[in-house]
Amino acid sequence: MALHITLLNGRLHDRASFSCGESMLDAYLRQQAGQHQRDGIATTHVLADDEAPSRILGYCSLAAAQLNLDDLQAPDRKRLPAYPVPAVRMARLAVSSDAQGRGYGRLLVGHAANCACALRDTLGVRVLLVDAKDARAAAFYSSFGFRPVTKDARALYQPLGTGLPTPHSGKADR
Repeated sequence: MALHITLLNGRLHDRASFSCGESMLDAYLRQQAGQHQRDGIATTHVLADDEAPSRILGYCSLAAAQLNLDDLQAPDRKRLPAYPVPAVRMARLAVSSDAQGRGYGRLLVGHAANCACALRDTLGVRVLLVDAKDARAAAFYSSFGFRPVTKDARALYQPLGTGLPTPHSGKADR
């Protein structure tokens, strides 16, 4: 099994068969991801196996974002100008129900961090931002060192350039 992550291709990837157990995440992939990608709103990155390249094992969507300086934890505000902090938002992350428990969520988080760091070289990006859908998802992201913003415990960020630690817990899919 050789895995790869690539941009969603509506002609290749089977969106209709994807099911992660969260109807909102399934519906986004099926109905909006392609349109958002075409319109420059977000890009969707899919995890697939080389042996079955049309089957989506998981996906994450990335979009440009910003975070108010006051939303960063005090130590992360040092040496930053007093205007919004440039960010990449990991808008959605899902792993197919039949592929959960294999560390694919961890792979997708790592991919999102790598994409954000690559942008940092050409665009200027300070943090990777996520909006956890619930406390369980927030704990998943926290296991990678994501920190809550000061005003919303479900919005978390990871400063870029510091490296993403491996998760502290065993199960790495969300």
